[in-house]
Amino acid sequence: MSREPTYVAVVSDCPLLLHGLIHVVDNAPELQRLHAAGGNGAPPHEVGEAEVVLLNLRGQVREICDIVAQLHQKGRRVIVLSAAATQTDLVLLIEAGARGYVSQWAREEELLTALSTVASGRSYFSTSFFGDRDVHHTPLRITDRERQILQLVANGATDREIAAELSISEHTVHSHLDRLYSKTGYRRRADLTRLALKGGMTAAEPAEKG
Repeated sequence: MSREPTYVAVVSDCPLLLHGLIHVVDNAPELQRLHAAGGNGAPPHEVGEAEVVLLNLRGQVREICDIVAQLHQKGRRVIVLSAAATQTDLVLLIEAGARGYVSQWAREEELLTALSTVASGRSYFSTSFFGDRDVHHTPLRITDRERQILQLVANGATDREIAAELSISEHTVHSHLDRLYSKTGYRRRADLTRLALKGGMTAAEPAEKG
């Protein structure tokens, strides 16, 4: 039995890049493009019934985050395609609801991997963002459960969503977060997200129940 295609919208204010992205999506049998728009077309947050949105827009990161947030609120899974992003930019995009980031310099194969990963409900962040930085220089002593929670925080999950995913109470989630705050010295979710990104913890793993 064939798998239902993933419905994708492509939004870019660069005509040549828009054309290239449409070509990639239209030639992937597992994808079905429902919408494409440039900078002078429909509002970028109007993408029909698309499940996944490839978003490539120039401008201030705050403006892009506003568009990501609007799409996220409508239940769309957003992959941001950009020439470059700082770690701060990436954290802001994740907090706004982005489920992926791919460098504009990525190969077609990586873009298709990102689309497949995000369509399956996980997050994908381009390895080119991390470069060759040694993320294991000071390893944290955290439990498997704390790692799962840190990972879900980085993926943008709320405390309620974390509790549902791991089949535990919100009170237990709060207890684990308190321990993470104590171990890391961080008191904000954005800082925990940054820590998870450095450690490559953004790809969801099967959750343990209990």
